[in-house]
Amino acid sequence: MADNNRLVLAYSGGLDTSVAISYLKERTGKDVVAVSLDVGQGGESLETIKERALACGAVEAYVVDARDEFANEYCMKALKANAMYEGVYPLVSAISRPLISKHLVRAAHQFGADTISHGCTGKGNDQVRFEVSIASIDPTLKAISPIRDLALTRDVEIAFAKEHKLPITQTEKSPYSIDQNVWGRAIETGFLEDPWNGPTKDCYSYTDDPAFPPVEDEVVIEFKQGIPVKIDGRDVTPLQAIEEMNRRAGAQGIGRIDLIEDRLVGIKSRELYEAPGAVALITAHQELENCCLEREQHRIKRDIDKRWGELVYDAQWFSPATQSLNAFIEDTQKYVSGEIRMTLHGGRAVVTGRRSDSSLYDYNLATYDSGDSFDSKSSNGFIDIYGLPSRVAAARDVKFGNGIEVPSNTVE
Repeated sequence: MADNNRLVLAYSGGLDTSVAISYLKERTGKDVVAVSLDVGQGGESLETIKERALACGAVEAYVVDARDEFANEYCMKALKANAMYEGVYPLVSAISRPLISKHLVRAAHQFGADTISHGCTGKGNDQVRFEVSIASIDPTLKAISPIRDLALTRDVEIAFAKEHKLPITQTEKSPYSIDQNVWGRAIETGFLEDPWNGPTKDCYSYTDDPAFPPVEDEVVIEFKQGIPVKIDGRDVTPLQAIEEMNRRAGAQGIGRIDLIEDRLVGIKSRELYEAPGAVALITAHQELENCCLEREQHRIKRDIDKRWGELVYDAQWFSPATQSLNAFIEDTQKYVSGEIRMTLHGGRAVVTGRRSDSSLYDYNLATYDSGDSFDSKSSNGFIDIYGLPSRVAAARDVKFGNGIEVPSNTVE
């Protein structure tokens, strides 16, 4: 049963959420349960973060290594959907929020809390993603943001930490707002808010400068039903596949993205992203689909992929619409098995080879050499029937004097 005296806080271990523990207790009268997930963001250990949460006043600390769960159940769904918001951005933050929300709700049930708190501002996408996800799992839970709802600004944080002698060492604030996990890294704010300003090299962490690449790197990725299972012949888990491609594609500067993005809340924002592993894996997966999906199925799936990315970006991971699209996408992956060879070099992942036992590419149909099994005589009747509607419409246009004007041949 929920306890009116407890709330759950999505806890990162940084200044904002460390101060929020005591601040929320003081402002709401509720004891705080801190929840921290490792989704491949790097940095401090979960044990260190747990100890800090308790030292800052949390009554409980719920920590979990969710890297495999994130890779298996979230990143792989995004890979199967070739998810690229606005055609270029792998959904770095959007796919982690539903997972974090699931664990926030689980912790609320485990520790009897009736409220969940997150550290989002009032103008970003993540506040929507957290609160819609939480409501989709358990609509009885309330949500609150200390920054948005309780005026917890950075100057207030610093003063509050000093006044309450919280065990927090304030470090120099990054000029950027950064969110990262194993699928990628998002960088915004600071001087990047002027869209004329070019990125500087200190913006990047997951990728090296593509202008000065090492020697090209050839990689062979094997997929089974849309999931990478081997790299260069070695068995890999989804997490291992992402991590290895982050390292190898990142060394070549692959996956740097700079765009003006349409946020869910209605404003445009300038965003930088680094997603070397995601970009390389999606490139390989798309090319394997080119081989293995039937033409009309493939056309429909490209539309579905775009819509899936938009829905997930727009906080609809748990919605009925997304679940229905998941069913279609999963069905399309039945025959998406085989190998893709790619060359990684200088910011580009270029596919150079494909092979699959379930490919619909038929050499004997495609070749122009001897052994061609395609009956070219069939094309005459095909063109006649296929062009019939156009011919009938053209005859009507001529009848009413609206035919397409053809320039006369004149010799000067």
